[in-house]
Amino acid sequence: MDDRFELYDLKVEVVEGEKPFVCSHHVGDYFLVEGENLVFPENRSFSLYALAALLPLLPAKQRVNDENDWMYTDSEIACPDPNCGARFRITRTGKRVFSHHEVTVVPLEKR
Repeated sequence: MDDRFELYDLKVEVVEGEKPFVCSHHVGDYFLVEGENLVFPENRSFSLYALAALLPLLPAKQRVNDENDWMYTDSEIACPDPNCGARFRITRTGKRVFSHHEVTVVPLEKR
């Protein structure tokens, strides 16, 4: 049985919004999502609070979505601080292939 599936790699980058920034974000700051890993550039930081707001969305953005699904079209997330103008753009950068048996011990049921 073929147990392969694909996930998108992502780049999450700070972009300008309509208001000034009041948090520690800087335009161009980013991190990558590669499989299950968050990859941060060397000697760079990323706001814990912004990361907390972004984390629930990342697994959904990694998966193939229907073109009518808002998760497919919406790619900018506002900073969780309502006074901050930062936005976080989530971009799909490539795909990785995984095998079910390599990421879990729960067996696939025959379909």
